[in-house]
Amino acid sequence: VQLQASGGGLVQAGGSLRLSCAASGGTFSSYAMGWFRQAPGKEREFVAAISWSGGRTYYADSVKGRFTISRDNAKNTVYLQMNSLKPEGTAVYYCAASDELRFYSSSDYQLKDKYDYWGQGTLVTVSS
Repeated sequence: VQLQASGGGLVQAGGSLRLSCAASGGTFSSYAMGWFRQAPGKEREFVAAISWSGGRTYYADSVKGRFTISRDNAKNTVYLQMNSLKPEGTAVYYCAASDELRFYSSSDYQLKDKYDYWGQGTLVTVSS
């Protein structure tokens, strides 16, 4: 499975961006999808995840109410709509995928080790 993230860029604090992640080479509709981010000098952290059907979504507390994850299984694409961006949101954003069967509880979706496939990342810079 190959994942290609796009949509990053420079935005002012309070602004919005929409990230996309296009998947190829696998059965997209059977995968749970996640977004993670890594700021300079910090560990990669969970941002949001969505189940195979889109029926369940999960968010880090730091982005809840501002970010929205969604997917279009017909287009093999997952999205991350980011509103009210903050400077601390500056990071490389990565999309990740794994078969839904690997996830047994809601907390599993936040674990990096549960995801088998990773995209190359897209840089988001939020200026103050």
